[in-house]
Amino acid sequence: MDLKLEGRNALVVASSRGLGKAIAQNLLQEGANVVITGRDEIKLKKTMQELRDLNRGNVSCKACDITNYEEIKELVQFARGEFGKIDVLINNSGGPPAGKFTELTDDSWEEAFELTLLSYIRFVREVLPDMKEKGGKIINLASSSVKQPIPGLILSNVFRNGVVGLSKTLASELAPFNILVNVVGPGLILTDRLESIQKEEAEQKGITKEALIKEQLGKVPLGRYGTANEFAKIVTFLASGMNTYVTGETILIDGGMINSI
Repeated sequence: MDLKLEGRNALVVASSRGLGKAIAQNLLQEGANVVITGRDEIKLKKTMQELRDLNRGNVSCKACDITNYEEIKELVQFARGEFGKIDVLINNSGGPPAGKFTELTDDSWEEAFELTLLSYIRFVREVLPDMKEKGGKIINLASSSVKQPIPGLILSNVFRNGVVGLSKTLASELAPFNILVNVVGPGLILTDRLESIQKEEAEQKGITKEALIKEQLGKVPLGRYGTANEFAKIVTFLASGMNTYVTGETILIDGGMINSI
């Protein structure tokens, strides 16, 4: 199937590894031009070279701290300078730290807000002039916690739901410009972040990592973790020219884990 991404220009945030990298790879394989970003410039350049070896599309990179508005502006300008107007924005961020309500300070809340919600708002604001001309796609990554809060991740639980509220509102406001806005939330997708959370959770529960994995997979009807590539395929479709009518939706890629409707 031709996803009609040939020659389209995409900015994929937080894409030096994990879900962001997988999304960038899928977009490139469909012929899109992609700008990737992350804070670690060495890791970022290594990822860029790996993606260039695919020999599909064009890829460029620029380091960016997405909690810094000036750096966001510079990144968007860089992306325009590399490939022209931005057709696709994939908003992504690392997750905020784990912790219970009583353990968190005002600084913790403010930092999580800047990372997981305000950065999304700022990126949308900066790319809108491009998309208002001929339409575009905005996909905001969140978490399965938007349907079912995850114990010990209150910062993520709160601000990921903010992403859903933002996206639903934008889908309505931006529809006249043919800008489609959706949220995609991962469940138990095997990434570095999941493994880090597993380690912390196993220690808190006083069990082995193996026991925790068995417990987690017992909640997934498909009986296994998802892969970053499986997640990226859905995002790539939503970002593609084949998606002409899906907007304002929150789609979970979770192997059937979440029971809520």
